[in-house]
Amino acid sequence: MPSIIAADLKITGHLVSDGDIQLDGFVEGDFKSRSLTVGETANVKGDVSAESVEVKGTVTGQIRARSVSLAKTARVIGDIEHETLAIEAGAWLEGHCKHLDHGAADAKAGFVAKQAQTTTTESDIADTPVPSDEPGRDRSALKADEPRVRRLFKTGVSK
Repeated sequence: MPSIIAADLKITGHLVSDGDIQLDGFVEGDFKSRSLTVGETANVKGDVSAESVEVKGTVTGQIRARSVSLAKTARVIGDIEHETLAIEAGAWLEGHCKHLDHGAADAKAGFVAKQAQTTTTESDIADTPVPSDEPGRDRSALKADEPRVRRLFKTGVSK
């Protein structure tokens, strides 16, 4: 059973729900819910974040959802980030659409977390062979250039 915001109701503020919302009125603020249906008489001025969003009325703001559906009466001014997107003939959209791939996003998040755990030290840099521009120079001889290598990589290196 969805929470219903009637056509004669005007709300200013952010709405958060773990369930479904049926909006027929006017809301100036952001939405976060499991499911949102924007009725034909509804008007949203704010960002929407949900598992699924069905728009029949007007949304001015970003929509981010796994599933987005724009009916022929929909009017959206803002970007849409989605996994699946359905747009009926007659719907009006002014903005960019970006496909979200949660599998790739999860992999990227794991990679970033792993990189954050890795710390480079000055000794790691000093022990890393640096290729030489000078012909015939032995790479192991670069150990003598350790102070130069440390100066080059000092920025952003933790001890």
